[in-house]
Amino acid sequence: MGKKTAKTNAARILDKDNIPYEIIHYETEDGLVDGISVAAKIGFPEEVVYKTLVAVGSSKQHYVFVIPVADELDLKSAAKVSGEKKIEMAPVREIQSLTGYVKGGCSPVGMKKPFPTFIASEAVNLEEIIVSAGKIGVQLKLSPQDLLLLTGGQLAELTENR
Repeated sequence: MGKKTAKTNAARILDKDNIPYEIIHYETEDGLVDGISVAAKIGFPEEVVYKTLVAVGSSKQHYVFVIPVADELDLKSAAKVSGEKKIEMAPVREIQSLTGYVKGGCSPVGMKKPFPTFIASEAVNLEEIIVSAGKIGVQLKLSPQDLLLLTGGQLAELTENR
C-alpha cells in the first residue's frame, strides 16, 4: 500500500480558494532538508524553489520573506521594504509558536496569523514557484501570482547580488 499523507494546512487553504497547485513529496531520512538539497531531490532548478524566512523588525513586528533557496536575504533591503530601521532573523525557537510551522517546513501560506509578506521580485518571471507545503518532506508548486494573492504579499528586491 502507498503511503498516504494528510493534507497540510497550506494545501487545504489552496483547495478552499480553488487555486491550482501540485504537491511534491521528497525523502527526508537522510536529514538533508535544506533548500538546495530539496531542489536537487525534487529535480527542479534552485531558481524556482523558494525558502520562507521569518524575521523581526526593530518595532517587534514580524515579517515573512520568500526568496530563492540558493540566495541570502539582504537584511538592509528587507528593512527598507518593510519600513523598519533594522531587520533580523526571528530566533528558530520562536518559529513554530509564531507560524504554526517548524523550521524547514515553514510555508508562506496558512501561518497562524498573517504577517506582512515580501516575495523576491524575480519570482514574477516564473511560471511556477515551489515553496514548502508546511511540513518537512512536502512542497507546493503554484503560480507566483497565486502565492502573492494568497499571502497578500508584495514583490521586492530582497536578495544580495541581484
